[in-house]
Amino acid sequence: MTILDINGTDLHHERRGAGEPLLLVQGMSGNSLHWGERFLGELERDFELILYDHRGVGRSGRVSEPFTIDDLAADAIALLDALGIERTHVLGISMGGMVAQELALRHPHRARTLTLGCTSCGGAEARLTDQGVIQMLGEAMLSGDRDRAIRTGWEVNVSPGYAAEHSNYEVFVEVAESYPAPLPVIMGQLQAIAGHDTSGRLGELQAPTLVIHGTADQMLSSDNGELIARLIPGARLELLEGVGHLFFWEQPERSARLIREHLAGTPAP
Repeated sequence: MTILDINGTDLHHERRGAGEPLLLVQGMSGNSLHWGERFLGELERDFELILYDHRGVGRSGRVSEPFTIDDLAADAIALLDALGIERTHVLGISMGGMVAQELALRHPHRARTLTLGCTSCGGAEARLTDQGVIQMLGEAMLSGDRDRAIRTGWEVNVSPGYAAEHSNYEVFVEVAESYPAPLPVIMGQLQAIAGHDTSGRLGELQAPTLVIHGTADQMLSSDNGELIARLIPGARLELLEGVGHLFFWEQPERSARLIREHLAGTPAP
C-alpha cells in the first residue's frame, strides 16, 4: 500500500499478484476494497493487479475542485507512469469503465486489452438509470441514516436473489463501512458521469475488448453493454443472466475466468 502524488492529489495504490499487469478501475464511490477478496484472489494468481482509489475516495487524498472523466483517466495514466508501466491490461467497471474507455481512446498504446463491465458510453442511445432508482438512492444518502444508505446501495447494486442471502450482505457492509466516500465527492463523480460521452469515438478503439454486463443490472441496464459491444470493432459481449450491477461480487469465479481467457486471447466456452 503506497501513496503517490498524482496530478497534485495523494493517490492510494497497491500491487498484488504476479504476472502481466492488470489495472483495475473502480466505479462511483468505490475504492480498492470494493473489488472483493474472492474476485481479486482469482485474478492475482495470473496477473499483477494494480489497484488504486480515485481522487477523493478510499485512502486517497481529499479533493475540493470539480473533475471530469478525462481527469480521472489522466490520473490512471499518471499512476502507470509513476510505476514505470508502459502497457497494461485494463479492467474498468461502471464509472471506472467510462474512465477505461477514455484511457484507451486517448492513449491507445497503453492498453493491451480492455474489459468493460456494467458501464455506459453515454450519448443519445445510452439508457440512463431509472428515475425511481435514482430517487431511492438519493433519499437514502440524504437521510443521514448510514445503515439505510448502505442497505439501499446493496439492494440496487445486486440481484434480488443475491441480496436475500444475509451472509452476502455482511461482507458488503464490512467493506462499505471502511473509508466511506464523502457525499460532495459522490456528487462530483455524478457530474463527471453526466458529461461522459464516448459513443461517437468507440469505433476508434484498437484494444481487444470484452464487455460484461448482468441482465438484472438496476444501475445501468444491460442495453448499455450491448450498445458498447456493437460500437467497438470486434468486441465480445458476455451477458450474465439474472446478475446485478456488481457482477464480480455475485459471480467472482466466473467473472475472473472470463477476464482471464480474454486476456490470454482464448474465447470463453
